[in-house]
Amino acid sequence: MNQIPSAILENAVEAFATLPGVGNRTALRYALHLMQQPDASVTTFLNALSRLKTDLHRCSRCHCVSDTELCPVCSNPKRDQGIICVVENIQDVMAIENTRQYQGLYHVLGGVISPIDGVGIGDLNIASLLQRVQQEPVREVILALPTTMEGDTTNYYLNKQLKQFPLQVTTIARGIAIGDNLEFADEVTLGRSLLNRVPFDNIA
Repeated sequence: MNQIPSAILENAVEAFATLPGVGNRTALRYALHLMQQPDASVTTFLNALSRLKTDLHRCSRCHCVSDTELCPVCSNPKRDQGIICVVENIQDVMAIENTRQYQGLYHVLGGVISPIDGVGIGDLNIASLLQRVQQEPVREVILALPTTMEGDTTNYYLNKQLKQFPLQVTTIARGIAIGDNLEFADEVTLGRSLLNRVPFDNIA
C-alpha cells in the first residue's frame, strides 16, 4: 500500500486494521469513508462503538451479551427453564436462535479447553454452570460445543463433572461436520442437530 500522507489518517487505518479480517487496504477504505461522512453520522457511529464498552453487559446467569443484568432469553418466562444448552461463544447462541428450534436456556463458556492456547478450566465459565445445575431445576444439559479436538475435550470434561447431578447430558447430533463451528452451520442442519440430539454417553 502507498505511503499515507497524514499521520492522523494513518493512525485511523492502523486502528481499523486491528479488526479481524480487515487488511490495510480495507482499513484505508473504512477510514476514508468515515472522513467523508457528515459529522452527525460519524458521531452516531462513534457513540455506538463507545456503548459497546460502557453500556453492554454480560448476562449474570448465562454470560451472553445483554443490555440489562439478565438477557432476553434468561428473563423470558416462556423459555424452558429445565434445559441448558452449553455453547462456546455468543455467536453460537445467535446461530441456534436463528433456527427457531430451541426453547431452552443457554450457558456461554467463553471458549473451550485448549492448553496450547493457554486456555484452561479456570478460564472458562464452568464453575457457574455447575452452580446453575445445582441451584436451578435443570433436567437436561445439551453440550453444543465445536466438533474439534478442543471442543471434544471440553465436552468430555463437562460430562464427567455433570455426572454428579440427577440430569441428562446430551449432545447435538453429528449433522455438523467434524471440525466445524456452530456459527458457520446452516440453520436447517443446526436445527435438526438440536432436535435429534443424543445422550452424550452414546458417543463417548
